[in-house]
Amino acid sequence: MTDSDSDGVGQPQPQGGEPHLPGFPPHPARDLVLGELHARPFRPLVGPRVFLRYGFTVDETGVEADRDWFAGYCRSLGLQGPGEAERHHLVEIGEGVLRRERHGEFLTYTWDGPLDVAAPAEAPPAGHPFGARFRAPGPMMVAVRCDVVPADGEAFSRRFALFDRTSLCVSQTDGGASVIATDFRQDRDGLTRILVGDRSLSPVQAGAQSQRLLELETYRLFAMLGLAEAQRQMPRVSAIEDALLALAERMRTSDGLEANRALLGELMRLAADLEASAAESAYRFGASRAYYGIVRQRLETFGEDQQDGYFTFTQFLSRRLAPAMRTCETLEERQVKLSEKLARAATLLRTRVDVELQEHNRSQLAAMNRRARLQLRLQQTVEGLSVAAVSYYVVGLIAYLAKGAKTGPLAAWLPSPELMTGLAVPVVLAAVFLTVRRIRRHHSEEDHGEG
Repeated sequence: MTDSDSDGVGQPQPQGGEPHLPGFPPHPARDLVLGELHARPFRPLVGPRVFLRYGFTVDETGVEADRDWFAGYCRSLGLQGPGEAERHHLVEIGEGVLRRERHGEFLTYTWDGPLDVAAPAEAPPAGHPFGARFRAPGPMMVAVRCDVVPADGEAFSRRFALFDRTSLCVSQTDGGASVIATDFRQDRDGLTRILVGDRSLSPVQAGAQSQRLLELETYRLFAMLGLAEAQRQMPRVSAIEDALLALAERMRTSDGLEANRALLGELMRLAADLEASAAESAYRFGASRAYYGIVRQRLETFGEDQQDGYFTFTQFLSRRLAPAMRTCETLEERQVKLSEKLARAATLLRTRVDVELQEHNRSQLAAMNRRARLQLRLQQTVEGLSVAAVSYYVVGLIAYLAKGAKTGPLAAWLPSPELMTGLAVPVVLAAVFLTVRRIRRHHSEEDHGEG
């Protein structure tokens, strides 16, 4: 997503072999970190020179396919192609140089070669590789041309005349050693043209300034992708805000457990939609902030001095980029605040549902308690009846025994069967009652023990 600054001079040189290490196991990312310090070097140049850069959005599969194609392209020219993990590769084609660079979410191809100042200013540069043989790895986002010519010559004047005066930006840089100009518009070939007028630049300064201008245009365009995402998400966020307002009004008058449960379900759906929207835009907004930071950093390195009657690059881009970045920030803030409002509304509604559910449960428990009391009374009634019934049968058995005993040898000593039966009634009732009570108490103790 971000890129290291390109202030190193020259090209990365191939190593003659693995460096000698004193037996210490290297960190897996050591080579990547050391290599990144020398990534995207600029080449000292002497004008007149022309740069063409194209940037393409690409996913991981597209990166691999493009690397295979570029390796084959290099082999067809008798040159070495990029390695499997190589992020930057440079090949010399005639008097020009083609460089392939892999960035976080895009690829760039940059070619620079000699510029024929006698040719028409509108004419494409001779010898560039972006013809029929070139294969675009994905949708094109960046197309920029940068001409480096003497500032006091006719070549500069003819190219300067091509710019649209309504958006023309002109600045002096490096203490007046050069003048840079662009209108940030597309020419007839779809290219954003940048003009560098060389007054007294050293080859190192010229190379560094040209690359920074190309990077400025590259990251300017990718930073603006955040605005496109913000405009895409705005209707969705506005719709969720309106739906939340309508739900809040319904919450004021809703009554009943089922109604509030339905409202809570709608709130959860809104929250899910918002989280999905925020997740979709989070990477894009974060990338735009990073690209915008690189743009501002590149502008600071120019050390611009204003040319009378023209905007500087910093003034123009601040007027155009800053509002777009604020739009992205504003939408992010709306998403965050809307998420907080949804969470508060859901909490309030969930509390109401919980209270109503507790009331419902309390009513259910009260009804269960009433039923339990009725069952207890019924049980006590049944127990009383069972005591009477059992006693009746036991007394009947005793009456039969008394009658039978009256016919035996002890009949003279025994009272009458009626008297024996009558005396047995209270004893039997007491015995049966105590037995039933003991059985009930035993079961009650077992129930308490299990509980």
